[in-house]
Amino acid sequence: MSTILLAGLGAVGARAARQLADTPGVDRLLVTGRDLQRTEIVAEALGERVEALEWADDGPLPAGVDAVACALAGGAEPVLADRALEARVPFASASDDTRVLHDLLARDADARARNVAIAVGSGLAPGLADVLARHAGGAFETIDEVHVARAGAAGPASAATMRRGRHDHMLEWREGQLVESRRRIGAELVWFPDPIGALECELVANGVELLAASFTGVARVSVRFAEPPEERPLLRWFHPPIVNAGWGAARVEVWGSRGRARETIVYGVIEQTSTAAGTVLAVTAAGLAGALDVLADPRPTGAHGLATLVEPIPFLAELSNRGVRAAVFEGVPVAS
Repeated sequence: MSTILLAGLGAVGARAARQLADTPGVDRLLVTGRDLQRTEIVAEALGERVEALEWADDGPLPAGVDAVACALAGGAEPVLADRALEARVPFASASDDTRVLHDLLARDADARARNVAIAVGSGLAPGLADVLARHAGGAFETIDEVHVARAGAAGPASAATMRRGRHDHMLEWREGQLVESRRRIGAELVWFPDPIGALECELVANGVELLAASFTGVARVSVRFAEPPEERPLLRWFHPPIVNAGWGAARVEVWGSRGRARETIVYGVIEQTSTAAGTVLAVTAAGLAGALDVLADPRPTGAHGLATLVEPIPFLAELSNRGVRAAVFEGVPVAS
């Protein structure tokens, strides 16, 4: 039997709960949130395999949990990760906040010592975008560059993270090292899959470290975020259905070599941001619990991004079966 504890029932957590409740290999789902009444309503709506739990994230894990999925906002992820490590239970976080990502990666040695995995950045980007980059990289003999751009937020906390990322320091991977800059470089126009189209995106630090660690010998890695839609009145005027429905997108560009030829593969994905992030979190947690066969073999231990933790083809196939699909994007490459 597989038992998963899901903490957080906001925009991402509620969708992850639905996905986990519908996963045959998950026999029991424990859900907990900051509002017990809402938690009980969600649990009742999802069926008999789902139980509401009144639990504080600084307390020990309930007995019998096989994996923990975290969709809490406000930096609670590292505290919950520590509880999971103490119980030697794998942990997955949907956070896209740079500080949270860094704190979780800092638990790598502890996770290895306890022979468990921490899935860092299990959302749209970082998360699905990283897996797409790994999948694209499999077509090359050597990988030179990986560039990710993202539009769309999963909710107010996610939008706030994107705003901070666009105004905080920038981080790029260049020739074997992380390069930090506090001087903002001009935005770049990035073409996302229709119907979102072209948006100006700023370099950010979010997820760069994860991607760089996933590709040995890569020369350049960058991540860019578009401005959250609710702060763009012109975008709201031109594309009201996209903004109101919470649509998001990711564009993944990988440069590499096959023989003497240097080529690029570009993948694009468009989906409601909270749906994409919640589905990725659910599939990751189910894999960690042993309910889905999507993890890399041999199964990694320690703290990793999804590009390292999962096997791209079965992971992407599982997402596709759940309605989250990516495709080759016939756009214009932006790197050189």
